[in-house]
Amino acid sequence: MKTLVVYYSAEGHTKKVAEEVASNLSADIFEIVPEEPYTKEDLDWTNPDSRASRENDNPELRDIKLKTTEVPNWAEYDRIILGYPIWWGIAAWPVNAFVKLNDWSGKTVIPFCTSHSSGLGDSDLNLKDDAKNGDWKDGTRFFQDALPAKIKTWCDSL
Repeated sequence: MKTLVVYYSAEGHTKKVAEEVASNLSADIFEIVPEEPYTKEDLDWTNPDSRASRENDNPELRDIKLKTTEVPNWAEYDRIILGYPIWWGIAAWPVNAFVKLNDWSGKTVIPFCTSHSSGLGDSDLNLKDDAKNGDWKDGTRFFQDALPAKIKTWCDSL
C-alpha cells in the first residue's frame, strides 16, 4: 500500500504532525496551499473583521482558491492521510476545496485534525460528504502540540 500524507497548516501545528506521520509511515507528503495564504491577522478569530471571521460568518467566502489541487502521481496512492486544523468546529476551508476537486475512488482516507481546544466534531464526516467517494475511515484529533510518541502510537494503529 502506497501512502500519501496531505495536509493544510495555517500556523505550523498541522504541518508538524503531518511530517511526523509521514516519517512514521515512510509516506510521501503534499501540502495544500491557498493562492492567498492566511496571515496571523487573517486568523485572529477574536477580531470580527479578520478574514477567517468574515469567512466563517459568510460561507460563500469559503471557496478558497488553491495554488494547485493536482498531486503528482495521485493514482499511485492507495491510502491518504488527510490533516487539517479545526476552524469553528469544522475543517479549515482550504481543505474542503482540495477534497471537492479530487477523485477519491479506490483510496482509503484517514483524516486527522489539530486543535488547541476543539474536538474532531463532524469534520471528517463533512469531508467525506464533499468527496463523494473513497473509503473514509473515522478521524482522530491531536492537540496542536502533539507529542511524537502519541503520533507514533496512532500511526502504529493504522
